[in-house]
Amino acid sequence: MTDLDFAARALRAREPLVCVTVVDTGGSTPRLCGAQMWVTAGAQRGTVGGGAFEHLAVQRARALLAAPGRAALEHLSAHLTHDLGMCCGGKMTATLLRYSPPPLLVLCGAGHVSAALAAAAAAAGFDLLVLDARPEWARADRFPPGADVRCEPPEDELRASPPPPGAFVVVLTHDHALDERLVALLAPRRAAGALRFLGLIGSAGKWGRFARRLAAAGLPPEALALVRCPVGVAIHAETPEEIAVSVCAELIAVKNAPAALDPAPAPE
Repeated sequence: MTDLDFAARALRAREPLVCVTVVDTGGSTPRLCGAQMWVTAGAQRGTVGGGAFEHLAVQRARALLAAPGRAALEHLSAHLTHDLGMCCGGKMTATLLRYSPPPLLVLCGAGHVSAALAAAAAAAGFDLLVLDARPEWARADRFPPGADVRCEPPEDELRASPPPPGAFVVVLTHDHALDERLVALLAPRRAAGALRFLGLIGSAGKWGRFARRLAAAGLPPEALALVRCPVGVAIHAETPEEIAVSVCAELIAVKNAPAALDPAPAPE
């Protein structure tokens, strides 16, 4: 497996990684400009020379992975003898560039609004997973190329394979009872920070009824407060395409904001 294969495999598995590249050297150094190393949270591939400089680079790379809100590019410079106690006597500078997989948007439901939202979200850089048990709706030809469209009951699929950390989920099925069960399943994950966003298509009246029943069933207030319903920016949208623009605008606002600045949940 080449270094690029390692990087591609990590991104396909939705695992962020850092590329460490030597960009400047002076004096005696173990590697020259252009040497690269790829670092994930639990593995590394390639080398920038081994020893103390590489150890420091791995530490810095994993700190960058652990803080996604930080800038994606950092520089590391060190004199190998004076700063790190190595015998080489030279100095090295490397860039550390974090690569993250595109955010995943899970669409629970494959109806008209879902298809329009998928098109808008794909154009905005989201990866897509669409879940719907109805074969006439859950068809790959109705969604953008590359979307993962599964003809499976959303509730069963999400119990068996919960969305990965940082995923965005919008619930927009054809069945209000199913919508409510999905919110009950997913809201605790949102409250625990395992989801970046959880939205529900519907009116304020629908959400009021859902919230009362879910609270009575034991869902804590902090979990309910993080469900975005009605989901989307208030632009008086009516058609599926207009609703898609509204919802996608909110998804982009959350995607591009630090977690601490995510838009506040809608009032009940």
